[in-house]
Amino acid sequence: MTGLFLINILMALAWGAVTGSFTVVNLVFGFVLSTAALYLIREQVGTGKYFRRVGLAIGLAVLFIYELVLSAWRVTMIVIQPKIDLQPGIIAYPLTVDKDFEITMLANLITLTPGTLSVDVSEDRKILYVHCIDVPDPQSTIDDIKNGFERKILEVFR
Repeated sequence: MTGLFLINILMALAWGAVTGSFTVVNLVFGFVLSTAALYLIREQVGTGKYFRRVGLAIGLAVLFIYELVLSAWRVTMIVIQPKIDLQPGIIAYPLTVDKDFEITMLANLITLTPGTLSVDVSEDRKILYVHCIDVPDPQSTIDDIKNGFERKILEVFR
């Protein structure tokens, strides 16, 4: 996948050289154009997996935006209540992902979602400690992360 992505970037740069314009808009257009070209010859050069992964990555981005909006709404509802009744806590999340970039991506997605913050990773990289603003049911929160962000990360990168 990385090799095809680099080919895609090189083709976009070649587009910029051919057109004589290296503006961001023109390079993005060249990237989209080269993606279309690679898609058209996907069977001949074996790029089908590349496009499948791109689709899965878009799915991960859509999930993140959905969780971002949902979490922002939950935090807003907590803040505007006259009496705030919270059960904050730190949960020990057992990791299925084991590569550094996968752990980093998961931790960042959790941290960027309002109401949660990745605090630390255990020495053996098996546990991610997450602070939650309100966690009445820790197992439910663990299941949400495992069936959401972590599952999507595994689909995209494996």
